[in-house]
Amino acid sequence: MCGIGGQYLSSSTDDQRLVTETQRIVDAFATRGPDGSGVWADAERGVALGHRRLAIIDTTPTGAQPMASASGRWTLTYNGEIYNHDALRRTLADKSVRFRGTSDTEVLVEAFDVWGIDETLRRADGMFAFAVWDHNACTLTLARDRFGEKPLFWCNDGRRFGFASEVRGLETLDGFDRSIDHASIASVLTLGFIANPQSIYAAVRQLRPGHVLEVDRTAGRIVTSERCWWSLRDEIESAVADRERTSRDTRRDHAGTRGNAVAELDHVLSRAVAARMQSDVPLGAFLSGGVDSSLVAALAQRALGSTPLKTFTVTMPDTLVADGTDESEPARRVASHLGTEHTSVELSAGDALAMVPSIGRDWDEPFGDPSMLPSLMLCKAAAQSLKVCLAGDGGDEMFAGYNRHALGQSVANGTDWMPTAMRRGISRALLVPSARSIDGVNRVVSRALPSRWRLANLGDKTRKLAAVMTASPDDPNGAWTALAGVWPPSLVSPSSGIALPDAPAGLSSTERMMWLDTAVVLADDMLVKVDRASMASSLEVRVPFLDPSVLAWSWRQPIHLKTGGAVGKVVVRQLLDTMVPAGIARRPKMGFDPPLATWLRGPLHGWAADLLASPRCVREGWLDGDSLATTWREHHAGSRDWTYRLWSVLMLESWLAGRDP
Repeated sequence: MCGIGGQYLSSSTDDQRLVTETQRIVDAFATRGPDGSGVWADAERGVALGHRRLAIIDTTPTGAQPMASASGRWTLTYNGEIYNHDALRRTLADKSVRFRGTSDTEVLVEAFDVWGIDETLRRADGMFAFAVWDHNACTLTLARDRFGEKPLFWCNDGRRFGFASEVRGLETLDGFDRSIDHASIASVLTLGFIANPQSIYAAVRQLRPGHVLEVDRTAGRIVTSERCWWSLRDEIESAVADRERTSRDTRRDHAGTRGNAVAELDHVLSRAVAARMQSDVPLGAFLSGGVDSSLVAALAQRALGSTPLKTFTVTMPDTLVADGTDESEPARRVASHLGTEHTSVELSAGDALAMVPSIGRDWDEPFGDPSMLPSLMLCKAAAQSLKVCLAGDGGDEMFAGYNRHALGQSVANGTDWMPTAMRRGISRALLVPSARSIDGVNRVVSRALPSRWRLANLGDKTRKLAAVMTASPDDPNGAWTALAGVWPPSLVSPSSGIALPDAPAGLSSTERMMWLDTAVVLADDMLVKVDRASMASSLEVRVPFLDPSVLAWSWRQPIHLKTGGAVGKVVVRQLLDTMVPAGIARRPKMGFDPPLATWLRGPLHGWAADLLASPRCVREGWLDGDSLATTWREHHAGSRDWTYRLWSVLMLESWLAGRDP
């Protein structure tokens, strides 16, 4: 895991200046690679590649970058891990390739020499972002992994093309255009994050997941051409088509299907976990006590045998006070059962108060997901003894784990017959009691109910149900937008928001939500959070659920293996039930958010009030000022819980304040 950056100019330049500028790019995100740095430059061609190294595979100098191929044709700077590099190495060795070291970087650059870039990408299983210079063709090629686990940003004004793992690297370039992209502001406010291929700056783009960018010099100008080398949409569409063919050709009852599916999932996910446990440095796992992280930890511990796996969780005592939940206790139970070496790190209001004044500025772009706070704490704790951690991200997207998957389907099934006026009337009625009062009553009632009947975060779920009721039944993405959105698009300018990608053919309404969560939320929220939080502490995080074989297997399964009634991840829970204490697999979906609702009324109130006193988002006309004022007033009074809306604005304002001259 590393940080990369570089330039390609429209003409030759001074060698020392080119090296100095490129070193400045990668030094802007030094925590991505504290174990070394390097720059390769060809001043006559006007090209330079820079690298910051976090040594994981082959920690010796033979793994240093930028790295040239043995033939001298290719020079590579690369960020990521190729999990099947050993298998690729053996295949290349059969073709008479001789290796100097044991790094996956060398496998990648030598594979380009044998197979070319496109075929190498198809063969490689991993997370990565890279830039490679072809000395023969004098072209620069950038590529990004299938799901977008590793970031890559670029800019081009015709005279200079620049690229970097983080936007802050491009900000170091002389004459960098800092004009804000208004559509990205709308994305932050409506979704809580910036959707690719946009960035916060109008002049900077993200390379899309599964895409290649070819950079060339033509008639004295730098030109780019982007193309897709792997399509999430095509993969899902192909898997769904396989599922439909199988369902026509076979007749199996649900019980038999589930029994086979548990064994199949065990096999495919175990292989994905094992592949991501390759490391020349210590490795551990995040363990929240939820379904996905518990399963990944269980499979990893099984692979290790008697050697204890190091596991980490965040405990938030203020959450226990606020809503009665304590995520650290289920994590402790799982760790004890599995025999892991477990560490629990506390995130208190005091910790948050110490972080928030700078977090919006320090994060590479405006980012409104509150779970960024515990994620930073978790990665910081793990990095004190490890360089690599496994995580359970991706399970919700692959196996219908979000509450909105079950809620959206249930509402659609039960309200299709209702006239619009009736739906809106029910929605208004649901909003009469505050979320806070609903949660208070729910806590009292829940004490008298069996645990399997208890509903967590009922106030928030009621709000989401009201939003779904007002969504147009003619809009296939309406329910998802209502459930996943933050600020209503009508209050945001430009109100068009983002263009959601077209769904693959043959999906149910629940699967359309799963598609959007995978194509949009996973790529631009969850994986961004994991990458930035981990890289801030020089920690590599690997995600087994994002193995391509897991994706294909999941989408070939019928929907009843994913969600049934109010429960998601059916087959995942059944597998977990065979490996951990009873009850863990049946726990309801819990978020990873700190109790910001309470903190914004208490210890964080002064900080928030200062940022909201004269917010730029209102002055610039990006957000309706009266609505923001009302939202802040209602939240502070406790009549409504507007945590997500307020946090998206606060993170935006904090980031803008850090960039203002």
